[in-house]
Amino acid sequence: MKKYWKSLTELKNKENSISDQPMPKGNLEQILDIFDKNENGSKSNRRDFLKLCGYSLAISTVVASCENSVQKAIPYLIKPEEITPGKANYYASSFAKGSDFCSILIKTRVGRPIKIEGNDLSTVTNGGTSSRVQASVLDLYDTSRYKNPLKENEKLLWEELDEFVRKELNRLKNANEEVVLLTSSVYSPSTISVIQKFIAQYPNVKWVQYDSQSHSALIQANKMCFGKAGIADYRFDYADMIVSFDADFLGTWLMPVEYIRQYTKKRKLSDGNTSMSQHIQLESRLSLTGSNADKRIPVKPSEQKLLLAQLYNEILKLAGKDTYTVLNTYGDMQGIAKDLWSHKGKSLVISGSNDVNVQLIVNAINYELENYGSTLRFEKQLKTSKAIDSDMKNLLGDMKAGKVKALLTYGVNPVFDYHKGDEFALALKKIGFTIALDEVPNETTSLMKFVAPDNHYLESWNDFEPKANRYSLMQPGIRPLFNTRQFQSSLLSWIGEDPDYLKFIKAYWEKNFYPMQNTYPNFVTYWNHTLQQGVFEPNVKSVSDTKFHYGGINNIFDELAKQPKSKGIELQVYESIAIGDGKMANNPWLQEMPDPISKICWDNYLCISPKLASELMMGTGDVVEVNSKVKLPVYVLPGQAYNTVAVAKGYGRQVCGIVGKNVGVNVNSLHNSSVDFIDNVNLIKTGEKYDLAMTQTHHSMEGRAIVREADLEEYKENPAAGNESHHTYENASIYEKPKFPNHHWGLVVDLNSCVGCGACSVACQAENNVPVVGKKEVIRAHEMSWIRIDRYFSGDEFNPDVSFQPVMCQHCDNAPCENVCPVAATSHSSEGLNQMAYNRCIGTRYCGNNCPYKVRRFNWFDFTKADSIPNNLHDVAEMTIDLKRMVLNPDVTVRAKGVIEKCSLCVQRIQEGKLNAKIKGRKVKDGEIKTACEQACPSGAIIFGDLNDKESKLVKETSSKRNYHLLEEIHTLPSVSYLTKIRNKKMNHS
Repeated sequence: MKKYWKSLTELKNKENSISDQPMPKGNLEQILDIFDKNENGSKSNRRDFLKLCGYSLAISTVVASCENSVQKAIPYLIKPEEITPGKANYYASSFAKGSDFCSILIKTRVGRPIKIEGNDLSTVTNGGTSSRVQASVLDLYDTSRYKNPLKENEKLLWEELDEFVRKELNRLKNANEEVVLLTSSVYSPSTISVIQKFIAQYPNVKWVQYDSQSHSALIQANKMCFGKAGIADYRFDYADMIVSFDADFLGTWLMPVEYIRQYTKKRKLSDGNTSMSQHIQLESRLSLTGSNADKRIPVKPSEQKLLLAQLYNEILKLAGKDTYTVLNTYGDMQGIAKDLWSHKGKSLVISGSNDVNVQLIVNAINYELENYGSTLRFEKQLKTSKAIDSDMKNLLGDMKAGKVKALLTYGVNPVFDYHKGDEFALALKKIGFTIALDEVPNETTSLMKFVAPDNHYLESWNDFEPKANRYSLMQPGIRPLFNTRQFQSSLLSWIGEDPDYLKFIKAYWEKNFYPMQNTYPNFVTYWNHTLQQGVFEPNVKSVSDTKFHYGGINNIFDELAKQPKSKGIELQVYESIAIGDGKMANNPWLQEMPDPISKICWDNYLCISPKLASELMMGTGDVVEVNSKVKLPVYVLPGQAYNTVAVAKGYGRQVCGIVGKNVGVNVNSLHNSSVDFIDNVNLIKTGEKYDLAMTQTHHSMEGRAIVREADLEEYKENPAAGNESHHTYENASIYEKPKFPNHHWGLVVDLNSCVGCGACSVACQAENNVPVVGKKEVIRAHEMSWIRIDRYFSGDEFNPDVSFQPVMCQHCDNAPCENVCPVAATSHSSEGLNQMAYNRCIGTRYCGNNCPYKVRRFNWFDFTKADSIPNNLHDVAEMTIDLKRMVLNPDVTVRAKGVIEKCSLCVQRIQEGKLNAKIKGRKVKDGEIKTACEQACPSGAIIFGDLNDKESKLVKETSSKRNYHLLEEIHTLPSVSYLTKIRNKKMNHS
């Protein structure tokens, strides 16, 4: 490096080497400062700037001569038959983490999983994914994972662990001492069979299922009403009228990936459709679902049960039946009742409450509306949530009493996420034998005496039944990276059976599922084909009794009559869309994903209404103490119900990897899963200030029609409603109109279908090696996301309308970024793509300054270890260590410091699609190439294709009168366009 610095010094001291002006003195940071000044148009003229560019090029030449680290590639001695270097393999599998489920495809390169895609063959998830599903591939390469079996944090062999466990389990069995197996909800048929065998071998074992995000009330209410414990199959695609009481079904409630597709299917205005489902949301916190509703009514959590009771009474009146007495009323539900009654059999009423009485009223309403058998079905019950709250309560009582002598845990972390976590931790110390079967350390496993580390799901075999008679297989995409073993294999080993879980699954399927089909001649053919498809969905007719036979409604109304009216501030603890209950808190892609509503990342915060904030003299960033327990920063959220506050759980992890540890605040002590809210909350302003990392700080459309919208009634009269300012300018440029003889790639976003979930953003990050920059850099507006989802509020700040708009590089045919680059690093391709030559870019950022859409990102630091200059590394999430670098997509360049990067419309996928078509001797088919954002989107809001293909779906949508371009008045001629958002504001009666 001495030679390098000597060369640089000589270069700086040279006079008149590029122009007749002396060279600027200083280091690289000072040069960047000069670039900043030039970008702002001061202290420079064109010649001076060219001098600086030349100086930078000279520096680049010197730096390029530095010695880079040696990267060794080791060839196969014997190449596996199924692997072709340079080509990806795909394996059908399943994502399952707690109650989160998705049928997926694993994309691998040379045996290395690098990307997750949705499985189109699943009728449950229909090829959609979520941000958590997309980010889960990074968890495979988590450096904090357990790597060996442990005894009191000391490494030991599997044989030693197995011998000790068998000996201890047999001792407890002979003494008839209670052993508890504590798991999250298990909906794998084969795993249930393994657990049953385990319990048969050790009859003293008690199996308890626990979900931190509980749906216990739903399960219990259905058992009381219909004699069948479970959760109904909700069909939003059959509902013309939806009324939701605080159920965030597009964000976190039950099965969002499935519900988003169903919901948006009823709201697409294509193929001549002019009707939309109606959606009313009553809630306290502005949720993702509430932000998409046609009509949103902010209410306090305490008022929801009474509003439901009033709604039930109004429906009983319409049915000509006797009503119940309601003493306290909070609003007129007559209009909503009439709307629902006019959609009998095609309506849906749901509640996110975990109060059994609330769910009983909801069931009664849906029964009166004749929704069972149409929008609510029991023949395909949802099975992803099975836990009953009372079981966990009883377990804690038994542990405290010393009844439990051994505890085995799998997939749970009650010390952190149970509302009595501290009590659970103390009770855990009383137990003599404890063993955790988890893949990563957490607050619970750290207190266990033994650890039998589980595989990551991408290293595992399994099967799932997320809905009745809808089966999905899980197969590994890679061999276990560490000395770990599947939970099921451990149980099989401890009962003395063959620990080969794959063999167990195949035997189970041959016995139980193979007879359900009549297509395949033998089991081997059936198994291989099902494994290839990833799903097995037999046509099994199952009729369930949907006759409502619960007679205790009158008692519920009697209790409501005694319920006092809440006057104080009410607190609601909710599940964040990004990290959920905290299981994925160590995933930097999810930590850096902005919340869809607040656009804040790397933190949780206390949402408060503008009116209450004004009364308490609080603003965004002020720190408050909640009930003298925790301190939280305030975020003033438009739409938050007055006298209510809300905070996300899952943050504040203490035993976690480097990414999730001490990020945010643990609020689980404020939350009881059996109670929907906490009343009489005391907020004390501490006087402290806290910086929140927000990617969007403005709250209006700034006077420009960035998001165009119209009412449905207006749209019916005029298909161009809301889009009247749409203009087409013919060659209003000094440049010749570009021609695209072969392909002209483009993309359209249907704003009616985009719900703002963020799956596209994380998918883009995974596909294109977008770096993680960390909280401090996000605060400095240095986030690197190639596709952002802008959120706009409009109207009344106490109950605003919300719009979401994905924005990526618009790939303008008259791109203002291209003609200002002094080194031609950005140029236009013959297929309409705005391209970036990274090794040509010298970081002047002229292109970013000239881009009206602000979609270009500048690498301020070496985030990726791709920089030639040492000591520039800025890696807050350990993304540059070898293990985590395994997630990188080899088809996409890893960018170094000092260059501009942005959306490429997944040019690597375009090239792959073109090559595949060429090999087959045909043209590229419409829909054959999908961008990462398009493929991940659960709603189908993004459509990619060839604008030269006049029969393509893309051209059909761009020809719609709803179609428009961003800032089309400046004539940049983007290849990305949008479809006007249509709001269904006019209800029949309300």
